[in-house]
Amino acid sequence: MIKNAYIKNARFDGIKTFIRICVLLMVIFLIIPLIPNNIENFGALSLVPALFLVVYIFKTKRILEALILSSLMGFVLVYKEDFFTHFTDSITNVLLNEDIAWLIIVCGLMGSIISLIERAGGAQAFGAWVSKRAKSKKSALIWTWILGTIIFVDDYLNSLTVGSCMSPVTDKHKVSREYLSYIVDSTAAPICVLIPVSTWAIFCSKLLEVNGWAPAGEGVLYFIKTIPFNFYGWFGAIIVPLVILGVIPIFGPMKKAEERAQKTGILAPPGSEKIDMKSGEKFNIPENANVANFFLPIIVLIVSTLFFKVDMLKGVIFTVAFMYFYFVGRKVMTADEFADICVHGIKNMILPLVLIVLAFLFAQANEQIGFTEYVIASASKYMTPKLMPLILFLILGLTEFITGTSWGMFVIAFPIVIPLSMAIGANTALCVSAIMSAGVFGAHICFYSDATILSSSASGCNNFDHAMTQAPFGFLAAGLSAICYLIAGFIF
Repeated sequence: MIKNAYIKNARFDGIKTFIRICVLLMVIFLIIPLIPNNIENFGALSLVPALFLVVYIFKTKRILEALILSSLMGFVLVYKEDFFTHFTDSITNVLLNEDIAWLIIVCGLMGSIISLIERAGGAQAFGAWVSKRAKSKKSALIWTWILGTIIFVDDYLNSLTVGSCMSPVTDKHKVSREYLSYIVDSTAAPICVLIPVSTWAIFCSKLLEVNGWAPAGEGVLYFIKTIPFNFYGWFGAIIVPLVILGVIPIFGPMKKAEERAQKTGILAPPGSEKIDMKSGEKFNIPENANVANFFLPIIVLIVSTLFFKVDMLKGVIFTVAFMYFYFVGRKVMTADEFADICVHGIKNMILPLVLIVLAFLFAQANEQIGFTEYVIASASKYMTPKLMPLILFLILGLTEFITGTSWGMFVIAFPIVIPLSMAIGANTALCVSAIMSAGVFGAHICFYSDATILSSSASGCNNFDHAMTQAPFGFLAAGLSAICYLIAGFIF
């Protein structure tokens, strides 16, 4: 009965959804004559697509529809009756964007790498290896946290690797997939933002140089100055082992998820099979599979990414080539099998990638209506040198929750905040760290951010439920961070 209740809650009413969309489109067309022609006069109107998105997601839990409809609203505000042409053009532009192309190749090939490790028996051998050392639920979760902190090169690499490899281990101890997703997500971006040798560090360092705070070639040195003040990164990562060890009790929706897993054996919430990157995989595992089939590809991936100056694209391509010679050469699989499994792994990443592409489309719509600029301009009225770090963290955390693209928010916020902090005499390192912490925090509680989607996909958890169960712990870390930014603003 309990199991059927969980399944029933996941049913989708297509007729109601169709009616909602038709009503929304009618309202949009009726208000077109009332929309100002000048984007600078939008004011609070630029908040409408974001507010609609949040309400629609909470009401329906249909994230794909919410992103599409909210994006359409943004384009209607800017282009009026000609919105459809610009909407379709923007879809093409997003897909042609260099960052999206990078994302599709990297995430697609990461899906291939994980499927190849699974077929080679590496994941099974690794699970058996960890199980000998993780004989309890707590130790299995601690191992998950440790693995997450070790793979610090990139948050995508971290989430996709740790989630997919540790789920078989945590499943044996009836750990809910929401709990696993929380640990995976909290050891990805929060760790990367604290490490000067990561894709986050390279990206942010370049922005610091471009926007005039760091001299050319010294971006990494200035990034290091922000590390002590990246409070959300520190709290986000440290709270995880405290929760695992019971120092901080499990509370909120996460507690219900754990009760479901322990009492019913249902580890994943309804709808998780749609986004699970390992859903439906059934490989013939070789009898001579060993743990090297897991560790060697992962080590090669990390080392090659670092070797190519933290270029994960080159790292994943090099790793796939290495795996071909390693697995086919040792007759673990045939060349035909290798190719088929690579394609299978890419297919498993389709839905997560579609969600991320739509999130970027929505972010582009928000950019055109000046959403982030309006929020920062509104908040800047209350900024003083002492309060600026706190205000930035809170306001940009909110905008990141809406837009869902951390790096996209950085590109917009850094050129505004860095000159402003210098002009009013605020501590620039503290303000920059507040922006980065806000990016991590907002992405953590966002339903459709790349961090949420990839962590939930790798862990086999519905991304809506992952965001809902993780949010209370995210708000706990954010509350502690806000206190620290308030104190630091007065001290520094």
